Amino acid sequence: MKLSPEQQQELIGVLKTRFEKNMNRHTGMEWAKVQTKLDASAEKLWSLNEMEITGGEPDVVAYDENTGEYVFYDCVAESPKGRRSVCYDHEALEARKEYKPANSAVEMAKDMGIELLNEEQYRELHKLGTFDTKTSSWIKTPGNIRKLGGAIFADYRYETIFIYHNGAESYYAARGFRGALRV
Repeated sequence: MKLSPEQQQELIGVLKTRFEKNMNRHTGMEWAKVQTKLDASAEKLWSLNEMEITGGEPDVVAYDENTGEYVFYDCVAESPKGRRSVCYDHEALEARKEYKPANSAVEMAKDMGIELLNEEQYRELHKLGTFDTKTSSWIKTPGNIRKLGGAIFADYRYETIFIYHNGAESYYAARGFRGALRV
C-alpha cells in the first residue's frame, strides 16, 4: 500500500512538526536523517499514516544502532480513539457469541503493518511522558496467558503503570491499543 506524493508530503510535515515539538522523546537525533529513512520507505509511510489517521500521533522514540532503524510509537496522551472498543485478537473475536466488536487489536495492528507494544515498550514509553491516565491499552500478551484465554492490558493511575489481565474477548470503549513501527 502506498500514499500519493501529496499524502506523503503532508504526513512528513505532520511528523516533522511533532518531532520538533517533542525533542525530549529523541534527544540527539536529527530530523534530516529520520526523513531520509522515511523518504526511502513508502510502505512504512503508509503504516505511519494509518497510525496517524486512527489517532495515534506517532513519533520517533528510539534509534536502533544494530539495525539502523528509527522506532516510532503511538505517543497520543490516551489510547488512540480510532482503535478502541476492540477485543484482543481474531480468536477472541470469533469466540464472542453476541455483541461482537468490529475488530481486534492484533488484527488491526497487522492490517496497519505495526506491532502492539509489549510490556517493556509500554514502560519505556512512560519514561517519555504520561499516557493512558483515563484509558487503557491492550499490550502484546505472552503465549502462555493467551493459551488460557486471557490477554493483558496496561494503563497509568496513581503515578504507577498497572499491567492487568482480562478475558481476550472483552472490549471496552476506553480500551484500545498502541503500536510500534521500525523504519
